[in-house]
Amino acid sequence: MTAVKTHIRDNGLQVGDWLPSEGAFAETLGVSRSIVREAYRSLAALTLIDIGNGRRPRVAAPKADVLALVTDHAVHTDQVTIQQIFDVRRTIESRTVVLAAMRRTDKEAAEIIALAEAMRRDFEEPARVMEHDIAFHEAIGTASRNPMFALIVGSFHVVTRHTWPIGWASRGSNETRQESIEGHVTIAQAIANGDPTKGEQAMVEHFDLTVKALLAAGVY
Repeated sequence: MTAVKTHIRDNGLQVGDWLPSEGAFAETLGVSRSIVREAYRSLAALTLIDIGNGRRPRVAAPKADVLALVTDHAVHTDQVTIQQIFDVRRTIESRTVVLAAMRRTDKEAAEIIALAEAMRRDFEEPARVMEHDIAFHEAIGTASRNPMFALIVGSFHVVTRHTWPIGWASRGSNETRQESIEGHVTIAQAIANGDPTKGEQAMVEHFDLTVKALLAAGVY
């Protein structure tokens, strides 16, 4: 794996660029093809390269799903708690909303507003509200124009699908659930209006209420 990563860096390869075939790289390194094949497969599992039958591997972009698996594993093996993850989310997403308010395109602003409105529209179908909620936060991460934020925010979806139904149920009434959705609308409007201060304040309030709901449900 190290030799492959070194080859990518030393040759300035970018996403989509081709890597040598297994045979060619094995010959260059003086090793067997099986060693190169295993290295390629390991890097493909990390989504650092893309491999497919009948063609040479290509450099790929890291995907949030890999980080999501790591986070999910850490939670289920008691290495981190849900509250610790939400502490990280609160810190990161209070910054992504600021950047999104300053950098978003009109199309992105419209998409974020549409997702918040979809949460309103589908209020009677919590599973759909959850999916809109996840997409809402990911859209803000993308609009921040910082690919690291987008990658990290995108990795939270696995944990969110575990905790979201708990938080929704623990709010206890449709009125408090609606307040949560209206918080998303406020965030979306702040981004559309280019108001980073209001967006940050609304995002912090949103996470504080979510953490409170999870604590009330016994999620630590």
